[in-house]
Amino acid sequence: MCGVYHVSHELDAGIESLMKMVYRERGMERVPSRGTATTRERDVRPTQEAPILDLRGDELTLRDVRWGLPGFQKGQVIFNARCETAMEKGMFREAVLRNRIVIPAVSFYEWNKLREKNVFRRPDGKILYMAGFCKGAGEEERFTILTTAANDSMRLVHDRMPLILEESEIEPWLWRADWTESLLKKTPKPLLREAEYEQLSLF
Repeated sequence: MCGVYHVSHELDAGIESLMKMVYRERGMERVPSRGTATTRERDVRPTQEAPILDLRGDELTLRDVRWGLPGFQKGQVIFNARCETAMEKGMFREAVLRNRIVIPAVSFYEWNKLREKNVFRRPDGKILYMAGFCKGAGEEERFTILTTAANDSMRLVHDRMPLILEESEIEPWLWRADWTESLLKKTPKPLLREAEYEQLSLF
């Protein structure tokens, strides 16, 4: 599960480097544009706008989109979708096949059963790239984050986690539909977990 994550200017250099790398892999000589997405220091919660990477035609773009698909009931927001069933559900399948996106983050938060906050980030300090998809158009366009079964670094806190892509998986996730199902089944690599309540317990 992922209900809150963090973005900041730390993303800027990494995203620019990633976009150039992907363009080289695609044999595209033009320089990608970062667009006007906002990466200022903040926590992102459902219904708020946040930067995403996706394709506009064959162009890789960074832009702001609102997090959370409209639910079946008034006021309901679907901010996560399960990898295991996303290709089976009618409301998700076409979006997963045609509108896959990547959501960059510095870290994300999860709370255990005692409501104690845990922060998860990459051990190497690089950007977390979470897999997701968009639905809708214009002002009604929204995105959601795909989740998968928790890996060993997450399991003690929660049984679900975001589907996290490595940099080498971003190009096939965005461009190659034949990779979609295999990437939906991947297990994310271990993450670094930080918990203030554990630090305090040492004193």
